[in-house]
Amino acid sequence: AKRYKKPIRLGVLISGGGTTLMNILEHIKQAPLEGWYPQNGPLSSPAKRQAFLTGQGRLNAEIAVVISSRSRAGGVERAKNAGLDVKIIRKKDHATIDEFSRRIEEELAAANVEFVVQGGWLCLWKIPARYENRVMNIHPALLPSFGGKGMWGHYVHEAVLAAGCKISGCTVHFCTDEYDKGPIIVQRTCEVRETDNPETLAARVFEQECIAYPQAIKLFAEGRIKIGDRE
Repeated sequence: AKRYKKPIRLGVLISGGGTTLMNILEHIKQAPLEGWYPQNGPLSSPAKRQAFLTGQGRLNAEIAVVISSRSRAGGVERAKNAGLDVKIIRKKDHATIDEFSRRIEEELAAANVEFVVQGGWLCLWKIPARYENRVMNIHPALLPSFGGKGMWGHYVHEAVLAAGCKISGCTVHFCTDEYDKGPIIVQRTCEVRETDNPETLAARVFEQECIAYPQAIKLFAEGRIKIGDRE
């Protein structure tokens, strides 16, 4: 696998508030960004987050473009405020999934994107050949459980609680043309408490996402992921 010496150029796909985008940006900048993080939990204060980021080490990457599937997604404003290039590509503006997918590929290629990160991206698209095994997604549960169409956000956490699970967590995986089916790269776990509701469980899972996603990007950039075996 290729090892990147220069910062790897990322394209980030979003559909919502852009919390995953902000987390990745913090790992690149090695500094807390204000006004996006949940107000409770072990990483809620700037000082705690700074210590966390320093401990994780800098992510050798740059965000070349942000693509949002919704014009009014909260992440659009956050990305623009952070000085990032933002493109709006809505599925409903394209007659077919092929046209939609081609449009995304055009913007990624125009920005010389080397690696694609889906952060709360809710649209299925066809991964083009040039980005095969170069598109990552994060899912707020331990795949292959609680994945597939319709399993996103609070729906996932509601299902985990309804099943009586004792642990949950997050999964970073490569994307294929099916929801939540690609090879798994990183998984991290957290406990499920008897007092949990979907919001409290989501906050605990998100703390693990903040570690897992930059870790997975770093593994790719360092050429340490091999497809087709257990490494």
